[in-house]
Amino acid sequence: MLKLENLYAAYGEGMVLRRVNLEAPEGKITCLVGRNGAGKTTALRAIMGYVNTPEGDITLDGKSMIRLPTYNRAKAGIGYVPQGREIFPQLTVEENLLLGLEAGGGKGSIPEEIFETFPILKEFLSRKGGDLSGGQQQQLAIARAVIANPRVLILDEPTEGIQPSIIQEIGSVISRLKSKMAVLIVEQYLEFVMGIADYCYVLENGRVVMRGKPDELDQDALQATMSL
Repeated sequence: MLKLENLYAAYGEGMVLRRVNLEAPEGKITCLVGRNGAGKTTALRAIMGYVNTPEGDITLDGKSMIRLPTYNRAKAGIGYVPQGREIFPQLTVEENLLLGLEAGGGKGSIPEEIFETFPILKEFLSRKGGDLSGGQQQQLAIARAVIANPRVLILDEPTEGIQPSIIQEIGSVISRLKSKMAVLIVEQYLEFVMGIADYCYVLENGRVVMRGKPDELDQDALQATMSL
């Protein structure tokens, strides 16, 4: 389980997160939602060690990550797909996937299970990442993150820039992956997250203002928060 405990996060002197408590258990999809500027991406960047976290703790299966550098957090079992995917456009699909193995020590070959989950990637192994469609790039980014068998998969805006016809496919992939790991998603597309989430946290001005299972949340209050 990934846990944030009374976490504060800041860029320089500007505090963005304040006393954030969150749990992302194995076998569940946990979603973090909120309007633009609420602090969602900052929360994910804090988990990965990209921003200053002056107070609180981040633990993975009870072990504190707060003082570990980013590489060691990945090595400990946190897979991260940032907003915009950040694949290597000049490398082939195969080369992008092989880079994903580095988090697990860089050994071995691409497991066939990856192609069972993302069959389109097998067809395009020799194609450059930059030549893929947005949906195909998102699948590559997720595959690259899960190839090293992380304990937690973190996704920032996985539906961004993807055609509506492909979003459902991405949701199905994420739902299958949760059987092997914890999944934490930041997303603006409420209909998408409410359809796949097991539990949701709502951020407003860097604080958690609502939490619960999707069918337990006050939908009017949620819509009001998202539109502020």
